[in-house]
Amino acid sequence: MKTPIQYISVRQAQTVLSGQDELTEEDQCWTDLQLASQSGDLENIQRLLADGADVNAPPLGYYGNTALQGACLFGHEDAARLLLGHGADVNAPGGNNGVRTALQQACTSGNASLVSFLIEQGADVNSPAGRYVGRTALQVAAEEDQLDIVRILLDSGADVNAKPAGTMGLTALAGAASIGQVEIVDLLLKHGADVNVPAIRHKGKTALQAAALKGSLEVVNTLIDAGADVNAAGASFKGGSALHAAAEKGHTKVVERLLEAGADVELGSGWTGQTALQSAAVCGHDEIVEILVRAGASGPATGGHILFERL
Repeated sequence: MKTPIQYISVRQAQTVLSGQDELTEEDQCWTDLQLASQSGDLENIQRLLADGADVNAPPLGYYGNTALQGACLFGHEDAARLLLGHGADVNAPGGNNGVRTALQQACTSGNASLVSFLIEQGADVNSPAGRYVGRTALQVAAEEDQLDIVRILLDSGADVNAKPAGTMGLTALAGAASIGQVEIVDLLLKHGADVNVPAIRHKGKTALQAAALKGSLEVVNTLIDAGADVNAAGASFKGGSALHAAAEKGHTKVVERLLEAGADVELGSGWTGQTALQSAAVCGHDEIVEILVRAGASGPATGGHILFERL
């Protein structure tokens, strides 16, 4: 992905070559204030505000952010404080970039002090996930391995079981499991995380499926011990069971643990009904093919395809 400066430079060149007089608002993607805020350029932010720049100008384009969201995305706390002091809306909706609020963007940055400040300023810790690849603040923090921010959000009332986005959505627990972060997984479980939230139909995963895909035996064990359903259905599109995930990625120890916990070796995936045996075979994991056959897999090993997107 291009940086803001690179994007504008390319569009400026295209404008000159095409004979257009100026960039359109949609092409530019950022106001001057939004661009300065993403860079944490306090001098320019102050100048633009003094000149009457709209501190709450809405996001533009696919990667757009408000000025405050842009500052928070890159962890620029001083810029965020300056913008809020000039009336920036702390809960303004995001643009088409996953529809993330300032708080959700700050959780990506890893700046715990900024996250705390935004909450003090009234940021909604339970603003819902945008429907396409969106995340709640807690889901962001869990998936980005931000343990301190996870703690701050939980202490501030974040919903540990908030609904995931409709496309590629993950619960906070599944997000932590997807990166093999057992400490965050443990913390979320202690705060009541539901270990068996179903996978979103489009590229979703349960927590156990996410851990199996990652190959984290420690997290897989933790989730099974917490009651995770080893045979839970995967996403209809780009998904499968935990056994499918481990078999496709070649995680032998995880495959063995799932079988030990009662994983159905003949369970079919999503729309195609592909078996774990086919998943292992199509990826060339011969040892796992042998393990599955010994466990009772009887269908054909051929005809499979990649179920999960590459990590």
